[in-house]
Formats: sequence, structure tokens, C-alpha cells
Amino acid sequence: MPTHDAESGSVSPRPKASDELRQIALEQFAAVGFAGASLQQIADEAGYSKSSVLYHYANKEALLEAAIGPAIDRLGALLQRYIDRGSSLEARTLFVEEFIDFLLEHRLEVYTFVNQGHSLRGIPVIDRANAFIVTLSHTVCDDNASTVEKMRFGVALGGATYSLVAGMDFLDADSLGPAEEVRAALIQLVGELLAPLALPA
Repeated sequence: MPTHDAESGSVSPRPKASDELRQIALEQFAAVGFAGASLQQIADEAGYSKSSVLYHYANKEALLEAAIGPAIDRLGALLQRYIDRGSSLEARTLFVEEFIDFLLEHRLEVYTFVNQGHSLRGIPVIDRANAFIVTLSHTVCDDNASTVEKMRFGVALGGATYSLVAGMDFLDADSLGPAEEVRAALIQLVGELLAPLALPA
């Protein structure tokens, strides 16, 4: 069904069904959880039949893969770039900026796998995400890192993630301030928290 733009008066075509279903599914998975969202609810919200959903996606797990898989792959690529750059303060600083940009762009996806990563173990896309987080932890903190250093890493990256995704639960859309201010603040704070960490040899 075409959509109407009130400002321009133009009629734009409806997005592709697969794209629309993927976006609605992402919103549902973030809002009510993977277990709480049904294919029928996703179909109803998108204005399609359940059979239409199943035409595009074999099951709910396939829909979860489509909804958050691209963001998980981007996280993996981001991590690989960090590893390839080698251990240096410059590489870590650049990684922090890229990680914050990733969080800002993929809040719903991150919210979904951070909040449900433990309960959804065994689903390939969630296992992939969890593996990337473990690899990231081992990359930033080597085997000789102290407990304080490991906790500093967790507070830095976990805190940045929580600040953005938890805002979806209890903060107004504008309560954190303009996006550029949020980005700058997170880069500064995460950078300060990670700066004392010894770089892996």
C-alpha cells in the first residue's frame, strides 16, 4: 500500500515487505522480547498476514537473524579492524569512536542482544554476538589484566551501551541531549575509563 507524505503531497511506494517485516520484528523484539513477540503479532503490526511473514522468513529465528544479524556482522568487522591495527593508544581511541558510532546507529539491535543474550543462547546470531563480546574483552584486556582493569573495561563499554539502550525504557527521546553532544560525551567518558588500561603486548 502506498504511503502519503503530507508535506510534499506526494505518494511514495510502500517499503519492500521483507524490509518492513524486518523493521517491525526488530521493534517487537526490543519492546517485548524475542520470546514475547509472535509471528502473528509482527504480521498484524506490519499489516500483513502470518503466511506473508513465513513466505519471507522461514521462522522467528530467521526473522531475528535478519533483524539483528547485519549489526552483529558490523560489530565483528569493527572488532577485526581494531585487532588488525595492533595495540596502540591511537588504535584504541579510534575503536572507541567507532564503537560509540555503532551503538548510536544500532540501538535497537544492541538493546535486543544485550538484554536477551543470556536467555537466547543457542540461537546462532546471538551466539555470534556473545562470541564477539568475549573476543573484544580478551583483546582489550590481556590475560595479565588485573581485576580492576577487567572491571574498568566492563564499566566503560557496558556503561556506554546501557546509557543508550536503557534510555529506551525510562528516558525521553530528547533527555540525553543532541546526538552530537551524546556522541562526544560518550567518547570522552569511555576514552577516560579505558586510558589507564595497559595495552596488550
